[in-house]
Formats: sequence, structure tokens, C-alpha cells
Amino acid sequence: MMAGPAGDGQWAAATPALAALRVHRVYARRWVFLLVVSLLSCSNATLWLSFAPVADTIAQHFLLSTDQVNWLSLVYLVVSIPSGMVAIWVLDSVGLRWATILCAWLNFAGSVLRTLPYMILEIQDPFAFLMGGQSLCALAQTLVIFSPAKLAALWFPEHQRATANMIGTMANPLGILVANVLSPALVQKEEDIPIMLVRNKAYVILAVCFGGGIGIFSSFSALLEQVLCVNGYSNEFAGLCGALFIVFGILGALLLGLYVDRTKHFTEAIKIGFCLTSVVCVAFALVSQLRGQNIALAAICSLFGLFGFSVAPVAMELAVECSFPVGEGAAAGLVFVLGQAEGVLIMVLLTALTVRRTEPSSSTCRSAQDTLDWKVSMLLMAGLSTLFSCCLVLFFHTPYRRLQAEAGTSPSVQEHQCPAAADLTPPQQTPPEALPKHSLGPDAAGNPGAAHSQSFS
Repeated sequence: MMAGPAGDGQWAAATPALAALRVHRVYARRWVFLLVVSLLSCSNATLWLSFAPVADTIAQHFLLSTDQVNWLSLVYLVVSIPSGMVAIWVLDSVGLRWATILCAWLNFAGSVLRTLPYMILEIQDPFAFLMGGQSLCALAQTLVIFSPAKLAALWFPEHQRATANMIGTMANPLGILVANVLSPALVQKEEDIPIMLVRNKAYVILAVCFGGGIGIFSSFSALLEQVLCVNGYSNEFAGLCGALFIVFGILGALLLGLYVDRTKHFTEAIKIGFCLTSVVCVAFALVSQLRGQNIALAAICSLFGLFGFSVAPVAMELAVECSFPVGEGAAAGLVFVLGQAEGVLIMVLLTALTVRRTEPSSSTCRSAQDTLDWKVSMLLMAGLSTLFSCCLVLFFHTPYRRLQAEAGTSPSVQEHQCPAAADLTPPQQTPPEALPKHSLGPDAAGNPGAAHSQSFS
């Protein structure tokens, strides 16, 4: 319908108001929400095809037919047809928030149900639990696949919608990639199936805690100058603190690496290192908010690197030890990838929690950051560091599986070293009963080198 002159005037007057309504007020936490949806989509896709790349091993271990294993993947497609219509209604009527929460719980419940055939040994029909878990995850699939477009429309301005939609949508094929790469790497024989189902408690705890440590260190390195300049410290001093952080970190990693190579005290070293790092992180959170503390801040940054960087190679070794016989690349690489993901989340949280200063500023920053207050963000970083340390100290316990396997197949270096006193006695004058237990000679039954099979613990 065409409007007359009066109508045209009313429309012209209403245009600014309509334009104002269409302006998005954006929040920094929109990126956190996007990250959550992306991780849900990635994990859901990984759960979908985690069985497919190792179908023969799964069929042999659970006594299933090939068709049954195929149905563990096909159920996603079948369930998505009716659940897709429900997902549309949930997103448009109930809302994005509740759809995301429901998706997360379905993903979690399906993952747990899939692990029950290994956690409860008396289960007679493992296929029912595997199929039930996959069905719950399939119900979550449509919710998470339909979410990126809704999320982009509600949380992002017009010039960022396509980017946000792309990130959320591409997380799903990324999960498929993870499944195709990790499942064959983790499951090389039947005994490795519990690792694919994430039953290895020690590895999960180490991956989450050390991954969080990687995230904290990445955020610290990236935000150091912004935190210090607000309180009057120069860029040159911030650069010096960053350099001390790296130099002392390399020194600490070298010293601790030599120590654990000799003692094999991997667990003790990483727990003590994490605790000391948390103490220094708390000190930085407090001192960085004060002015004129150059010497204290330089010392704190040096200790932060010394204690924090030194545990990195030890953690990578522990990841291999507690997940053996999984390949070293998969065991260490997954920890690093998780650390990068946690780093993104932590950095977004730290920047989102900054507030505008109300007190007079002595900032040396050369941008709009001179009015930001990082106090809450730094306290959050210290709190996260303390939380990861407590979880690691209290809950992380593991045997050194790779060392035990190597000890059972090859003698230790120490067993080749005879006592100095034995070198002073000619072999022909040494009575048989006086030979040391690590002797390479035959045992009483005539088996050569039998006594030599003892190994270090």
C-alpha cells in the first residue's frame, strides 16, 4: 500500500527511531558464547565418528557385526530427521541459551553412557549402551548445528555475523577431522579402546590442568604490557619483564629436565612446580596493581617463568607415561591443543572483565587502554592458577607405564655398572656365591643372564 504525504512524513520521522533499534549493543562475552557453541559442535562431531575409523577393532572387541558398528554412526542421520523439527522450535521459542544448555547435557550424558561397557564389567549387551549414548549425542547434534546462525543474529553486529556464523559452523567438520585423526592414533589394539572413551582419569586431569596452565601463560605473555602500562610502567620495562620471564623459564626447564631424568620424580616435580607457580601468580596479581614496584615485578616475572616454564617438558613426559601405549605425538599433541583452546577462553575472559577506572590515572599507555582497570582480571588469573594446582595435587596420580614397559623388556643402565669393589677382585678368584645379583652369568638352572632381568621400579 502506498502512503500519502502525511504517511511519508510519519515514515521519515520514524526512520531514525527504527535505525536506533537496529543498532546492536555488543558485549565482549559474545566471543565466549561463540567459543562454547563451537566446542560443543566440535565435540559432538567427534563423538559421531569416533567409532568409524576403528570399526574393525570395535567389532572384534565388543563381538559386534559390521552393520551394528555402522549403525553407531548412522543413528545420527536417522535421529536428526525428527529432532531437527524439535530443534527449530526450541531455538525460536525457548531460546538460544536453553538450547545450548540442553545440547551440553545431552552431549555429556551420551558420552558417559558410551563408557559404561568398560566401567561396569558385568554388562551383557554393550551395544545397547553404545547405541543409547550415540542416540543422546545425536539429539544434541541438530541443536548445535542450528545454533551458529541464531547466535550470530542475536549477539553480533552486522559486520561480524558472517564471521561468527563461519566459526561456529566450521567447528563441526573440525570435530570430524579430530575423530579421523585421533581414533586410529589412540586405538591401535583392543586394549586401547578405553583411552578413546576417555576412561584414563589421570590423562584427563593432566590435560585440563596443564592446558589451563598453557592458557594462563599465553594470556600473561599477550597482556603483560597492557596490564603494566595502566599503572605507569613503561613499555621498555614491560619488555624487560617479558624477556626475564622467557630467559628464566628456559633456565628452569633445563635444570628441572636434568633433575627428573636422573630421579624420575615426574609427578612430584610437576606438583611442586604448579604450586610455586600459583604463589607467584598471586603475587603478580597483587603487585602489578601498585606503582613504582619495578624490582619486585622484575623478580616476580623471573620466578613466574622459572617455575612455570620448567614444568612444561615434565608435563609432556607425564602425558606420554600415563597414556602409554598411545603414540607420543597424540598424547602430547592433544594436551597442547586443549591448552590452546583454554588459552582462547581465558584471554577472552580476562579482557572482558576489565572495567573503566574512576580514579585519576598515571597511565603510560598510548591508546584507550589507559583507563582500564585490570584488577579483577588479574585476580581471576591467580584464582584459575590456584584451582588448576589444587586439582593436580589432589587428584593426579599415575603409574609410569612407559617406564614400566621398558623396564620389563630391557635392563636398566645402572645394572650394567658393577660396584667398584668387584673390579678389584679377579673374576677367577670370585666364588660363585659371592657374585652380585646383577651378574650376567647363568643362574642355577643354567639359563644365561637370568638374574639380569631385574629392572628399576
